Amino acid sequence: MDPVPLARWQFGITTVYHFLMVPLTIGLSLVVAWFHTRWYRTGDEAYLRLTKFFGKLFLINFAMGVVTGIVQEFQFGMNWASYSRFVGDVFGAPLAMEALVAFFLESTFLGLWIFGWGRLSPRVHLATIWAAAIGTVLSAYFIIAANSWMQHPVGVRFNPDTGRAEMIDIGAVLTNSTTLAAYPHVIAGAVMTAAVFVGGVSAWLLLRDRRPSDADAAALQRAVRLAIGLTFASGIVVALSGHFQTQLMFEQQPMKMAAAEALCETETGPGLSVFAVGDVSAECDVRSLVIPKALSLLATESTDATIPGVKDLNAQYQEQFGPGDYRPNLIITYWSFRAMILFGALASFGAVVAWWFTRKGRELPRRYIRTMRLASLAVIPMPFLANAFGWIFTEMGRQPWVVAPNPDGLPEVRLFTADAASNSVSSAMVLITLVGFTLLYGALMVVELFLLRRYISAGPEAVLLPGEVAAAPGPGSDDTGDDDHRDDGGRDDGGRPDGPDGTGRPPTEEADVLAFAY
Repeated sequence: MDPVPLARWQFGITTVYHFLMVPLTIGLSLVVAWFHTRWYRTGDEAYLRLTKFFGKLFLINFAMGVVTGIVQEFQFGMNWASYSRFVGDVFGAPLAMEALVAFFLESTFLGLWIFGWGRLSPRVHLATIWAAAIGTVLSAYFIIAANSWMQHPVGVRFNPDTGRAEMIDIGAVLTNSTTLAAYPHVIAGAVMTAAVFVGGVSAWLLLRDRRPSDADAAALQRAVRLAIGLTFASGIVVALSGHFQTQLMFEQQPMKMAAAEALCETETGPGLSVFAVGDVSAECDVRSLVIPKALSLLATESTDATIPGVKDLNAQYQEQFGPGDYRPNLIITYWSFRAMILFGALASFGAVVAWWFTRKGRELPRRYIRTMRLASLAVIPMPFLANAFGWIFTEMGRQPWVVAPNPDGLPEVRLFTADAASNSVSSAMVLITLVGFTLLYGALMVVELFLLRRYISAGPEAVLLPGEVAAAPGPGSDDTGDDDHRDDGGRDDGGRPDGPDGTGRPPTEEADVLAFAY
């Protein structure tokens, strides 16, 4: 048995699973930081409840993302040693920057935020969650820069003595046009994921049989309204950035986009494929329902552009790179592209429905409570699936390359997936780890779903420490060490008692545990 397909399955399973955590972590970090900011500025208890409630869910997801992400980098050396030798000088740089700069920024300040309640001044405490959110967003940039280099290698030279790609311009790697196009798309998708998650969870809590307290209901209604607006805004950015990214891919990876549209033959003014059937293994024998001229318009903003098809591109690559089949899996490439769009559209449609029911300050109706409750849960997976299918399309559409050749770059800087695997790893070794990781990740999924269900069911009320005061710290409340900034009651300028639980008591071991648990 060939170990390469097994190694690809292992990397695909672990990567897609890990990427279920990543968009929610990125988006929730920004949403929680916004809730915390609103509480700091307004003193509205509703925002404190939302900060701590969704902050808890953010921490659960963040922890699971860290655990599953560690495996990713180990696989490069274990199963893909030839790839690591070829591109390690380039690929390792953004990964190192992600770990040493972004991840440490994110994790350090997230720890300060977790244990800083009642210990740090309100302004500094607010700054810690924003620093953690910035670290999360910055981490995504370095990862996307590394992946974009695989799609469109720049800033390197080829050393014929070592047979390796060597970086000569880190600036070119970090400002790769592919990175600049993909990054807004990924971040907007992450914000949409968090928005739909926040909205779906809040709507479910509002509609369940055990009604929330008045304070929780007021907070959750605000969360629903914020989620609707964020979904609309992020959906627009996703669509626009996806359009520009697609236009760029027609230039950089024409085979990927020809496969994504089942465009078998080169055509002038081709139509956009809506649905395609056929035997793709028989020289791309596909029949497709198309919107006339639409593909040409989307790809080049012209209705009479000539777009190369799969067959002609395959012949061109055979002449340029030698004999072989340079087509990706057309079924997966075609349908993953459409699944990405479909699930993203369903998430946006859910926001439209929610807006209609809550327009002009209305509450979610309880007339169709069972249907509404199920719909609020059903919409939550939609952006997760859209993100997953987007990455499946991105990676599968690049095949058979792991490092796709740059049409305007050095032809030597390219690597087949089949040549990237470790030579010393047997099929049995990969199969054992494939089964092991799949079972382990399945168990971790059960754990995460259990924790999320437990803490979501408890609602925002459960995250407040006993006796906690929800008064706003206020911009002028930061403790500077000057006695003039404190009154005789031991409170800061915002009227908040000392101590992590807002009672004036000093920190205790129990308070530390509660602070971590929330």
